[in-house]
Amino acid sequence: QGDLMMVGGFAALMLLNVWGLPLAVALPLAIAGMGLLGWALERAVIQPVLGQPAFAIVMLTLGLGYIARGAITMLPNVGTDTHALNLPYTGPVALGGGVVVGVEQLVVIGATLLLCVGLYALFRYTRVGVAMQAVSQNQLAAYYMGIPVRRLNGYVWALAAGVAAVAAVLLAPITFVHANMGLIGLKAFPAAVIGGFGSLPGALVGGVIIGVVEALAGFYLPDGVKDVSAYVLVLVMLMVRPHGLFGERLSKKV
Repeated sequence: QGDLMMVGGFAALMLLNVWGLPLAVALPLAIAGMGLLGWALERAVIQPVLGQPAFAIVMLTLGLGYIARGAITMLPNVGTDTHALNLPYTGPVALGGGVVVGVEQLVVIGATLLLCVGLYALFRYTRVGVAMQAVSQNQLAAYYMGIPVRRLNGYVWALAAGVAAVAAVLLAPITFVHANMGLIGLKAFPAAVIGGFGSLPGALVGGVIIGVVEALAGFYLPDGVKDVSAYVLVLVMLMVRPHGLFGERLSKKV
């Protein structure tokens, strides 16, 4: 997912900086292009190994990430440099009481809330979203109930890649666009573990907790602690509350 975000960042870079398209045009094009790429990857690479051990799929996706980073770095005058997107919003905003934040920070917060509400509505109130949840819980049972599992897997990859493009545009003013920007996507895993897998509000709360812990660790603790604080927090959460703050307790009766 992190490397898809990186590719989405470079797609937005080409549309905004090279072709000079406005953000209102470039962002939908980047989302659509990344959605198509995600669907194609699922069809061409992931679908043939469905049913194999999870380790095989994990190694396959890790390999895809390395290929994506390598391909980007081979592009002349693009992949080896750090780039800034030409976005129409920038600069500080005073909120009162001496609190000053960047416009890009407020855009991240607002866009994330809108995206979470949209995804929640998709998974809760649409047939496709409910079917996606069923497939995520038990693909075989969903298949026997008449749900088109293969088609939905392609939809999920397209949706994930499109969301990754949005994340890349939101993150670009903070970290800029470069070949290794996808590594920050690793922080999504601790956020999901802390919040609870399958819970969108939990993922949001988990991300806020990770951000606060890293900020405090970087300020009060020695150098290097900030980089590992998120994963230490995950270990503590797995020992104390393995299903996360908002995750469902699932059990299987035989």
